[in-house]
Amino acid sequence: MDVMEDTARAEDEEHFEDAYDRIPTACDMDLQSAIQETQCALSLVLNNKFSEALDLLKPLWRDSMYHALGYSSILVMQAAMTFEQGDIQIAMATIKEALHTCQRFRKKNSVVGSLSSLISRQSNLQEEEMHAELCYAECLLQKATLTFVQDENMISFIKGGIKIRSSYQIYKDCHNVLNASGEPKGKSDSHRQFEGGVKLGMGSFNLMLSLLPQRILRLLEFIGFSGNREFGLSQLREGTSGSTLRSILCTLTLLFYHTYVSLVLGSGEGNLAEAEALLEPYIHKYPKGAIIQFYTARIAALRGHFEKACSGYQDCVSSQQEWKQIHHLCYWELMWTHSYQQDWPQAYRYADLLCRESRWSKAIYVYQKAAILSMMSVEDAEKTGEDLVELFRQVEGLKQRLAGKSIPLEKFAVRKSRRYKASSPVPLVLPVLEMMYIWSGFTIVAKRADCTEALLVTIEAAEERLAGEAQPSEFHVDDCCLVQMLKGLCLKHAGRLLQAELCFTHVLSSENRIRYDHYLVPFTLYELALLYRQQGDCTKAAAFMENAKSNYKDYSMESRLHFRIHSALNNLESSADASASNV
Repeated sequence: MDVMEDTARAEDEEHFEDAYDRIPTACDMDLQSAIQETQCALSLVLNNKFSEALDLLKPLWRDSMYHALGYSSILVMQAAMTFEQGDIQIAMATIKEALHTCQRFRKKNSVVGSLSSLISRQSNLQEEEMHAELCYAECLLQKATLTFVQDENMISFIKGGIKIRSSYQIYKDCHNVLNASGEPKGKSDSHRQFEGGVKLGMGSFNLMLSLLPQRILRLLEFIGFSGNREFGLSQLREGTSGSTLRSILCTLTLLFYHTYVSLVLGSGEGNLAEAEALLEPYIHKYPKGAIIQFYTARIAALRGHFEKACSGYQDCVSSQQEWKQIHHLCYWELMWTHSYQQDWPQAYRYADLLCRESRWSKAIYVYQKAAILSMMSVEDAEKTGEDLVELFRQVEGLKQRLAGKSIPLEKFAVRKSRRYKASSPVPLVLPVLEMMYIWSGFTIVAKRADCTEALLVTIEAAEERLAGEAQPSEFHVDDCCLVQMLKGLCLKHAGRLLQAELCFTHVLSSENRIRYDHYLVPFTLYELALLYRQQGDCTKAAAFMENAKSNYKDYSMESRLHFRIHSALNNLESSADASASNV
């Protein structure tokens, strides 16, 4: 309770700190013109004209809710990509004023939840006030995002959570208002814009919440959150149609879901056909747009067209020089795309660029660079002039803390790197392939039989080296189990299911002898469950997933596995429901 009281007090203090230092002027621009001008700014962003977009919005961002929303959105996007403290502070100051701008247009004394009482007398809610609720909710969401990355204490996380809840409640109220108004005979453009905003908000929230594992969702449902994946997807799909301000934002949300979220936090079943169809009109409209080029390359990579993907990422880098952060996204993808092909010198090149230029996570970048170096030939490694052991030893000192806690992936990298602290280090076995698995890279490599086979050769060579060790180290069993899990993955994707099952069961039978990498057992149970699902034994698949979910805890990357299990169990239930319907 003390924490909640402190948070409420901090919220009140923030309210007074944010008071105006000038008398706001009325905006001469009408609502429709403001929306159109903000759409123009968004179009400039998609054409790589980031400064021009800001220049267009800046004159009215303190007087027009849509200019305020657009202006703050661009700065928040930039801050989230750079992680530079200066950018974050500028964005936070901007968004606080943007919230004030939106507040002026909201219904007087409007508080979270008050919209519900207006449903029965919605004529009282003016057109401008309806849009103000939407803009306010979007700004609140942006502020919550920045709150999470700005301060490293739990109070900031709680404050961020309160803002997210307030935003969600406003979207629910707007959705109720929309439903209560019914379908007007001739929709005005303003109504379509409002409808598009509601679909973006409700779709994004429902999709995001549907990804959360059941144990987290149960807690959130207690305070009013609930998520339905199919409803979320349908809202976003409806939002992509037409030419409203939020159409492209609905499209980008769906693209991100299909090309990243479903792969990293799900069981790898993103809808690439839908992603390509959504992207197609924008490829023609913004052929040189960096954001569009990036997603085009990403889809090519997910299709297994690695050469085309590399070319696409390089085109994306060349297309603009203003936002270097987009370059860093491309470097990350280029590093992985070359790793899938085991082109280690090129993968190293992009890992090195990230180490030198990006501030996102120095610990992960240095670990990744060292891991790639360990996979290179002696001759290629010598050309880099790097000391492998020294690189691994740097990782721990680069670890960050967020809300007083370490980032799980950095924690994993630090723990693995400690093997190099000793005077006689014990080398890691296939560290790039291990990290590739954590990022769901084997699912991508599976699209290419030649690359899958090449990875299998590399894994079997490591297996032979371990078998030939004259004096096995304390890490020997862990290393053997890692190799067996990775080998099982390759065999599964190559269609050699019986051999894959033998590899996975070898890991499970060694459970009591694993000393450090305890994550291998629950992750292997999950992979074995997917194998049984592939064979059509859904009952056995569900049992193995429940075992991994319920009987293991406090291991590396635990949350990531729980996300994947949640997604896979949902897919199993959907398949069972579909089968029952057909019967």
